[in-house]
Amino acid sequence: MTQSQAHATPPVPEKREHVRSHHGDDVVDPYEWMRDGEDPDVLAHLEAENAYAEATTAHLGPLRQRLFDEIKERTLETDLSVPIASGPWWYYARTVEGQQYAIHCRAPLTDATAVPELDPSRPLPGEVVLLDGNALAEGHEFFSLGGLDVSHDHSRLAYAVDVTGDERFDVRVVDIASGEVLDEAISGAGYGLAFSRDGDHLFHVAVDEAWRPHEVWRHAVGTPREDDVLVHREEDERFWMGLGTSRDDRWIVLGLGSKTTSEVHLIDATDPTAPARCVAPRRDGVDYDVEPAADHLLIVHNERQPEGDLAWAPLDATGPEQWQPLLQRGEDERFIGVDAFDDFAVLSLRAGGLPALRILPRVEGGGRSTPFSPSDYGDPVDVTFDDELHSVALGPIAEPGTDRIRVLHESWVSPRSVLDVVVATGERIVLKRQPVLGGVDLDDYEQKRTWATAPDGTRVPVSLVMRRGTRADGTNPGLLYGYGSYEMSFDPYFSIARLSLLDRGVVYAVAHVRGGGELGRHWYDDGKMLHKRNTFTDFVAAAEHLHDSGWVARDRLAAEGGSAGGLLVGAATNLAPDRFAAVLAAVPFVDTLTTILRPDLPLTVQEWEEWGDPLHDPEVYAYMRGYTPYENIAAVEYPAVLATTSLHDTRVYFTEPAKWVARLREVTAHDEQRPILLRTEMSAGHGGRSGRYDAWEQAAWEWAWVLDRIGATEPVTRA
Repeated sequence: MTQSQAHATPPVPEKREHVRSHHGDDVVDPYEWMRDGEDPDVLAHLEAENAYAEATTAHLGPLRQRLFDEIKERTLETDLSVPIASGPWWYYARTVEGQQYAIHCRAPLTDATAVPELDPSRPLPGEVVLLDGNALAEGHEFFSLGGLDVSHDHSRLAYAVDVTGDERFDVRVVDIASGEVLDEAISGAGYGLAFSRDGDHLFHVAVDEAWRPHEVWRHAVGTPREDDVLVHREEDERFWMGLGTSRDDRWIVLGLGSKTTSEVHLIDATDPTAPARCVAPRRDGVDYDVEPAADHLLIVHNERQPEGDLAWAPLDATGPEQWQPLLQRGEDERFIGVDAFDDFAVLSLRAGGLPALRILPRVEGGGRSTPFSPSDYGDPVDVTFDDELHSVALGPIAEPGTDRIRVLHESWVSPRSVLDVVVATGERIVLKRQPVLGGVDLDDYEQKRTWATAPDGTRVPVSLVMRRGTRADGTNPGLLYGYGSYEMSFDPYFSIARLSLLDRGVVYAVAHVRGGGELGRHWYDDGKMLHKRNTFTDFVAAAEHLHDSGWVARDRLAAEGGSAGGLLVGAATNLAPDRFAAVLAAVPFVDTLTTILRPDLPLTVQEWEEWGDPLHDPEVYAYMRGYTPYENIAAVEYPAVLATTSLHDTRVYFTEPAKWVARLREVTAHDEQRPILLRTEMSAGHGGRSGRYDAWEQAAWEWAWVLDRIGATEPVTRA
């Protein structure tokens, strides 16, 4: 310990009287006062926590610097993305060494099938800079783009900027040729921008006081905000809305959705003042997505069975009775969404627990019927890869008339590759593979899948990533990650930063627990509402499996989760504090019940379909009361804990980890061997710091702490 560590003492927040009363249950909550991010007392406490965290981890400064340097030296800092052909232009983004943010550009297109040779050291010939994130971020500690849209004639650019982290955006419209700002009337907007076909109108989303996207407005470019026309207001507080355009810019697509039900409206982009048309009125429990094709609609829906089907409907459809079957899923498949092009469609699905793509080619020219018939589509073709564990996704191609699809492929040990697949021939053209510098040999790493057994007998998949040759001898340090909510799947992805863990002998594991979507809709349903405990017991079972199988030493396993994953690791630590040496909880949703009881807070009403409604249902209240991390801390020895948060986070208030840390220190034993720390980013949002170098520094700070706790600070050499 350094002298500063020896004299560091954790801040002790004041206790103030507060009682939460529901369903005959009175809960004393003396730290609830820490909710106002502008209260001087709250800010002073957060700053004191930061000072304590810095003092107690000062000895890790050299390790943090080494980790940051490793990330930096392995990353190609001056780089550019694979250009996307749209109209007469290539669109792309590039980064420059020493600059935090991407520069969005375009360059004249010559041949849409021949992607220009990528030379990161120089821009494409004739480059036009559309938006320089570094210039826009100047003078701000935080910067984020919430939308970027180019008009159909490629003359105007609309973009949305957030400089605080609260995900409320100011919108500008710019004339690309002259750089003139045509409009900056829209402020405080939500996600989503869409130009009318002629570029004279811009559709945008407004959020209510609870940060719910609840209105779509039509704005005539160059006019005052008060002249905007309301297109749709969503009164049901369970529903959010999204906004976009079809691939051919023919339709403005307005999507409304709760956790279980959806509804889609279409607006003719060539007639932007026309009313929106509902494709099918909402029906509780029916979730559907709509993709406009040139002469029909493609619809992925769960009306017949929960894992999804693919249907088609006439372009002017107004009800589900017009949906006709097009493709039914196979065993162990889950249909996710579909993208339409002129000569084919691409279905995104899950198969065998992994993401997959399936191409539906349309029969050639004269074989098409008028009007559309399902026989216009030929036999589907899967896009396959040889590696056992991988992610595959449809990449961005703008033009509906393309003859190929862009595919993104990566794994836990293979960097992301961008390739074009020619639909007619199956030819694959690799356009780019994420470079990894610094002399890294990727053959030094391997991935595996293993299975843990939950208390109810369910087999839970666990992904492992490690240095090649790592032995399951019960001595290795490990880091177990989990999420397990909202049907979000944590699929294989490559990380340069993760290499620093693996090089220090860490076995990196991901528990694909129930509540996620890895194994289909049932996997999600079995980990939500009154089945939520399965998420936590699955994670504990994964930890136990790592111990019992010898992959990780019993006293060298750390747990990590963020947001709803923070809830997961918090609840799992309450259930089995002796399974973990350390817990890293990022923006953790640990005061779950307090939040879900308050309809005035962001996300709450919509979340009732995820967690249940404890405000009106005593059974749900009692169930949540039994697992929410903040309320179930026991007077036992806990592992070391690092909670991180951001002052301007709209999704999970800083209040939750601040209260959690205060109560942990109050109830449990803590010392230099088991410190309990809170670190708050004072100018950031839910995703943490925004610039790429700042994000690397944040990752290095957190992982240095984890590596120190599990005794893995130095690189290892394997025989």
